[in-house]
Parts: sequence; C-alpha cells; structure tokens
Amino acid sequence: MGRVSSCSELLLWHSDHARGANAHEFAWSGRLTPLQKKASEELLTSVEQNKSHLLHAVCGAGKTELLFLSIFRCLEQGKRVCVAAPRTDVILELFPRFQKVFPKTTIHALYGGAPDQEGFAELILSTTHQLYRFEKAFDVVFVDEADAFPYYADETLQRAVKKATKQEAAIHYVTATPTKSLQTTNQSVLSRRYHGHDLPVPRFDSLWGYARQLNKGKVPHKLQQWIEEKTKTNTPFLVFLPTIEMLENFPGDLPRVHAEHPDRKELVMQLREKKISGLLTTTILERGITIENVQVAVVGAEQKIFTSSALIQISGRVGRSFQYPDGDIVFFHHGISREMDKAQTAIEGWNRS
Repeated sequence: MGRVSSCSELLLWHSDHARGANAHEFAWSGRLTPLQKKASEELLTSVEQNKSHLLHAVCGAGKTELLFLSIFRCLEQGKRVCVAAPRTDVILELFPRFQKVFPKTTIHALYGGAPDQEGFAELILSTTHQLYRFEKAFDVVFVDEADAFPYYADETLQRAVKKATKQEAAIHYVTATPTKSLQTTNQSVLSRRYHGHDLPVPRFDSLWGYARQLNKGKVPHKLQQWIEEKTKTNTPFLVFLPTIEMLENFPGDLPRVHAEHPDRKELVMQLREKKISGLLTTTILERGITIENVQVAVVGAEQKIFTSSALIQISGRVGRSFQYPDGDIVFFHHGISREMDKAQTAIEGWNRS
C-alpha cells in the first residue's frame, strides 16, 4: 500500500457496489471424499444462513477444495467474495488454482508488490494487510490460516477484516490449528487427509551444540548427512531455521529464503520444479506451500519460535500427495521442548481418530 500518513487523502465509495457481468463457470472436475463432501455441505449451509463457520482440518486434508462450492454459489447470487490469509505465500499458492476453477470470474490477488490488475473483481484473494483498502465491500469472507502470525496477534488486522466485511456478513475461518478465539458454534472437522493415509509423525533427533557449530562455520554431522542423502536421491527438502541470522550465516551455497527475500516466490517455484535440491528457510514457509515429495528438517526445534502450532504446520508440508503420502520430518534439537511433544502428540492423535 505504500506509506500512509494522517495527511493522506483517502476516498470512500458510498454508492451501491458495482456488480460483475460475468456468467460464472465452475470448472473443477475433482471429486470430494465422503468426509470432504460432508464438511463442504456444512460450510455451504452456514454460508447460506450467514452464520460464521470454522473449518478445522488437518494439513493436507484438501481445505481449499471445500471452499469451491460455497464460493461458486455466492458468485452465482451476485455476491462479492474475499478469501484472505495472513501470508503472501498462501495467496500466491491459491491464485492460479482459483483461476482454473473459476475461469470466467474476474479474480484479483492482492499482496505487497502485487502488479496492478484491471476490472471489477468479484472474487478477491488478499493478504489480511491489504484489507485495509476496503470498507464494507464483501458479502462473504473466508480467512485461511487464521491462526497464523501476524493475524492472530494483531488486533488491527482482525479489525481490518471486519471493516472490509459488510455489516451483517459472517466471517468464516479455515485452519489446521485453530486458537480458542476462532471456535464457533458451527464447525466441521476433518481428521484425515484426502488420500486417506496417516499424517507423517515427526521424529526427534538430538543435535547437541548445533548453534555453536554453525557459528564456527561448520554444519553439524547429522544435519549434513541428512542434506546429502536428500540431495543424492534428488528428493526436494526444506530445512527450517529459528532465526534469520542463522539462516544467512549457514555454511555452504544452499538457496535460502525469509520474509523479506525478494526472490522467495521464484525460489519456491524452482524447488517445486526440481531445479534446485532444497531450501533453507525461516518459519515463513510453514504454511501455504505444497511441494510433491518434500522432506523436512527443523533445526533448533526446541526454540520458542517453534510453537506446537508452527511445528504441526511444518510437519504438514510432508506427505501431501497421492504418489508420496509419506516422508521424513525430523526435529533436530538441543533438548526436547513441551511444544515439540505437544505437536507430536497432536499428530498421533489425528492418526488414531
């Protein structure tokens, strides 16, 4: 949005909202599992009754597909719809998928650095920050990954979402790790992934003194072995690090990304296309990206930045496809934390349900 100060001129539109003239098309040919279909219909009922709904589903359950029917019905009725998320990466992941599903709908994707887009958008995909632009603009709003930082910790972002929504319109939430504040009367729970396989359970592996070794410019032996094994087998991988400083000072020439990295989108695409073997990353990639057969290591999993929710989301990057429903997720640590235990226990609990 650029800089906005108290002397900036802001314009509000007070007339009736424009309506798109498109005859919307629903071009999704996929099939929902019985659990997905039930949750999709429950969400649609809440949308039609204008009641807030929480879609609580494990990572990789196919949450996005569950929104399609509700969004299409709203578009058919001339309603304006917003799908919001705290992270730019989620919007970048969703945009091409929604364009394929709704090929005749004008869709805009709004995030920091997004290109100008023409026309009146009936469906907007937006970071929660970009919703400062709107006031009482949307008939229906879905907030994806509503427990993610910074949205859950920033009341101004939460107010921005409410301000962008029409006064009587309900807001619906989608996440694998909901906070207590997101609990609503209407909920759908999906405890299984769409392919029916168990969630990969993280394993714990000690990496004593990893911070000291990395500070000396040396990759700990176990971690080096893990990276070399994935590289030799041409298996894509992500290594999550707790700080930007540790990320930038990590020995070697592995590509690395963080929240302010200018080429983050391109590097993730290169990993998806197997043009690079792996990425070093901060928690910025804990959500919203799907890479086939990706394997994951968390270095310093005991550190405070890695909450149980973050660790569950990171673990959820693994085993998301039919072809590769399993995979390695390892928490390298200098002592096991309660958050690590909570994450592992929660994932094992989903597998038993």
